Amino acid sequence: VIGQPAKSKRPKEPGENKIKPVNKKVKPKNAKMKEREAVDSSLKSQSILTQVTDKGHFQKLAATLSLAAGQSIELRCKGSNITWSYPSYLDTFKDSRLSIKQLDRHSQLILANSTAADTGEYSCWLQLCNGNKCRKDETKTGSTYIFFTDKEELFVPTPSYFEIVYLNPDKPAVIPCRVTTPSAKVTLHREFPAEEIETDGTDIFYDAKKGFVFQHPTSDHKGIVYCKAESQGAPQISIKYHLLYVEVPKGPPSTTIAVSSGRAGLSDGVHVVCTVLGEPDVDVSFRWQYPGQESGRPVIIQNFWRLINRGIGHTTRITKSVLLVEDFEDTDVGNYVCIAQNLQGETTVATKVEL
Repeated sequence: VIGQPAKSKRPKEPGENKIKPVNKKVKPKNAKMKEREAVDSSLKSQSILTQVTDKGHFQKLAATLSLAAGQSIELRCKGSNITWSYPSYLDTFKDSRLSIKQLDRHSQLILANSTAADTGEYSCWLQLCNGNKCRKDETKTGSTYIFFTDKEELFVPTPSYFEIVYLNPDKPAVIPCRVTTPSAKVTLHREFPAEEIETDGTDIFYDAKKGFVFQHPTSDHKGIVYCKAESQGAPQISIKYHLLYVEVPKGPPSTTIAVSSGRAGLSDGVHVVCTVLGEPDVDVSFRWQYPGQESGRPVIIQNFWRLINRGIGHTTRITKSVLLVEDFEDTDVGNYVCIAQNLQGETTVATKVEL
């Protein structure tokens, strides 16, 4: 071959390049095994979801489907005990356009007169039940993301005109400006100072099914932003999103307890306040134990929360539970215990009130 250096030849040893006989039979990699593995993997991911077309035929659904808004769609899922998932607002407003029926061998979902707001994921799965306990059969599922395209509504409509997005340093943040037309060109803009935010496709990128994703949010990203979409016509603007940077340690609630007075007189009013500082989007629940509880002593308990700024661009949620004893009596003397709980665990704090 031209351009290749000549190989230096050496004398071959006796028997070199000959196939040596082997007593042990080595089976070549079995093609049938590969076929069987392929069949097994396809069974695991086999979709039970189909679309009923106008002609009464069935067709398997791809990962995404685009339909013009206004069309109706019928989906079917094989199985005698099927659960569906679909855009949550259809449940919120108990939309009569949505109909689900479980028949003998399949479940039927019909969505009539679709709108741009119906854009989202539609999925189903078979439920395996033993008595009252049911679990999802991971081998019998189906899912598709449907874009209901509408030239007048390039962005999927939302119930509000303004949304808060929390930027947490240890998890991705999503600005949920989803589009109804997957081919639309979408850009992200800061309101002040007015500028387009550059997306590098890695650290910040756009996903038509989710919106703009910030893989590693920082306090520099905070502020008010909006999305702009273009597709064969005048550009459209999304709602505004307020990006708040959060930096609160994860874990059980950081809880404190305080009492209006550690020593109360008869007929006094006593407040016991349980306070939690935590992440803005993490809910906290409270339980109380107090001296007059077993005897049915009436107390008033009120819970509330608000967002506070701690330092530049750092947002925290302050959640409080207030227990009020209106007319202090002998039976109210003792320990007041507050148990604050979130998804990471619970924290117990206590204080004492005496006469």
